[in-house]
Amino acid sequence: MRARIAALLLLPLAVSCVSAPSRGGFELRERWVYFPLDLRQEKNVAKLLDLMCRSAAAGYTAIALEDGNFGRLPLMDAAYFATLERVRDAAARHGLDIVPGVFQVGHSESLLSQDPNLAEGLPARDALFVVRGGEARLEADPPVSFREKWDWKDELVGADWTVKDPAGRFARIVQKVKVRPFRQYHVAVKVRTRDFKGTPRVFATGSGRILNYRYCGAKPTQDWTEHHAYFNSMEAAEVRVTLGCWDGGTGELAWKEPRIAEVGLYNLLRREGAPLGVRTEDGRALVEGRDFGKVSDPGLVDVAACNAWDSFHEPPAIRAALPDGTRLRVSWFHALSMPDHGQTMICPSEPRTMELLRDQARRLHAIFKPRKWLMSHDEIRVLNWDESCRSRGLDAGQIVAENARECLRILRGLTPGAEIYVWSDMFDPFHNAHGDYCLVRGSHEGAWEGLDRDVIIANWYFDRREESLAWFAGRGHRTLIAGYYDQKPERARDWLQSGRQAGGIVGIMYTSWYDRYEDLETFAGHFR
Repeated sequence: MRARIAALLLLPLAVSCVSAPSRGGFELRERWVYFPLDLRQEKNVAKLLDLMCRSAAAGYTAIALEDGNFGRLPLMDAAYFATLERVRDAAARHGLDIVPGVFQVGHSESLLSQDPNLAEGLPARDALFVVRGGEARLEADPPVSFREKWDWKDELVGADWTVKDPAGRFARIVQKVKVRPFRQYHVAVKVRTRDFKGTPRVFATGSGRILNYRYCGAKPTQDWTEHHAYFNSMEAAEVRVTLGCWDGGTGELAWKEPRIAEVGLYNLLRREGAPLGVRTEDGRALVEGRDFGKVSDPGLVDVAACNAWDSFHEPPAIRAALPDGTRLRVSWFHALSMPDHGQTMICPSEPRTMELLRDQARRLHAIFKPRKWLMSHDEIRVLNWDESCRSRGLDAGQIVAENARECLRILRGLTPGAEIYVWSDMFDPFHNAHGDYCLVRGSHEGAWEGLDRDVIIANWYFDRREESLAWFAGRGHRTLIAGYYDQKPERARDWLQSGRQAGGIVGIMYTSWYDRYEDLETFAGHFR
């Protein structure tokens, strides 16, 4: 395959891209393919070069390139930048634009590899630490554990907690547990699978919120293996812990030996906007560096480097030359990751965050000299809890709006006249721009005020496309349809029909989230 691609790249471009025909009142001048794979891996580079050839032949005009390494460009070696130049030159030979994905605000884990302490923090408040032998460690307040008898389970789950061939039926085991609000908790459980098709999960919910979102990561077939989940209780005094599977097909899944415990200083963040507070139980504030030693979580750097924010590691202790038995109350902020390969939000209110974003844009501009940008604001699931955000006195939507304005200023300063696109969901009241979204304090309403009418919306919400498309068109925005999402390619026709009614459509994108490009030509057939 690579030899064939190399040979093709030595030939003059044999495919010319013609203008798209009019599609009932609008012209699809932009026809993109989304490619989000790691270009450090030669197999992905080869896949992209082949995809460029196919894309040009099928009438596409651009590759939207969103390599996670764009968030860690200062850490990349010369070989990686040589690869980007190779990709850039190949795109030019095929007459394709490269549209770099920039500003990973939401899926920020790559940016956080440069400084993990910039993660958006959730608060843990007044946890009990007790000094013994010069170290203060957390003691559960009150003690928490699972009862032997769980509250209920689905009929599909056997008496030994084994599930066989669920065929789409729920398979859950549930127990309610008393907790303290705004404390960190850890759940561990052993999981065994045998040719299991499905996603085992440990879920905690409380006060109307889902408190953790990560998957267990169990393999389809594995012997008994311990898996871990972490959550912040937030406002809840009682949480419901669920061991289960919601999407099981065939095979066998079994659970055993679950346990729960309060934990302290896990994924501890250390920055001015995420302060650590330590006091005695009688209220006397202790000073770091004088009354106790400097505190950090060494595991934070490792988990950020490996993008394993929920991996098990021992939290740090507080070193203090205080009498044994001294009781301390400790408050701090910690990171929490989400699904999608460890998605972790960066704090947009930190000045250092904006420095990273400016640097990223400058580096990508130097490589690609793009005529178009795709701003990667997307699924901002944790926001507005740490002091960096709260001290601004803004709602979550206002914080997102101000960040978007600053990001637009950065790009327009670098590339006057370039077209700027952004994912739709965090600016769409019919999608994620509303209240009660994941672990956000306040509402994302009003985030759209950060986008002037020249910003083009990459709209990907199929289920409410008619309302969404009409709403953005009413605000004067043009739209790029981000279709496919590993669903039926025929959905392109549904998107286009809705687009005709709303107006303002400038193009369409083949958007695969799971590295599926076998439908590329079929998808193009519905708009070519």
